Amino acid sequence: MEPDAALAAQAATGDRAAFGALVQRHQAAVRRLTRAVTGDVHDADDAAQDAFLSALDRIETYDPSRPFGPWLMRIATNASIDLVRRRAVRRADTLDERAPARGLSPASHAEAAEIRQRLDVALGALPERQRVAVTLFDVEGYSHAEIAAALEIPEGTVRSDVFHARRALRVALEPYGPGRRVEER
Repeated sequence: MEPDAALAAQAATGDRAAFGALVQRHQAAVRRLTRAVTGDVHDADDAAQDAFLSALDRIETYDPSRPFGPWLMRIATNASIDLVRRRAVRRADTLDERAPARGLSPASHAEAAEIRQRLDVALGALPERQRVAVTLFDVEGYSHAEIAAALEIPEGTVRSDVFHARRALRVALEPYGPGRRVEER
């Protein structure tokens, strides 16, 4: 597998296939980050697309001596924040009444949706920087140092943000913690 830095160098010379390979490699992580920042599936897709277009436009500014992932995540974070600021009015998604149930029982599905909703609300209540830090650390697996570089803040601040975000999420999700049985509800 070709290193990100080599693909970025090729993309900077106009090689669209090289940039396409970078998109394929990083799209899932970018998408998860934009979802965490925007809190909306559709906005996340738009922000991810904006991030990749912006990265392509600025690929020649990438420093190949540094990891590509944090550079791209910083662009994705900025694209997400910009999109959230531009969209003051949110759309409401409707549920498709004809969608068939798959796998989970209705009660399990309802509980999973309830947990996801509570998690979304809890993530949305976090300060933006904490939300981004905990997503990059716990979901994407970036180190504190990489997150600090991507967000341009001290590493200690990242550690603090992750700690406080986790604590807030733990409190919000406490009713769904270990030892709780679905049938008790």
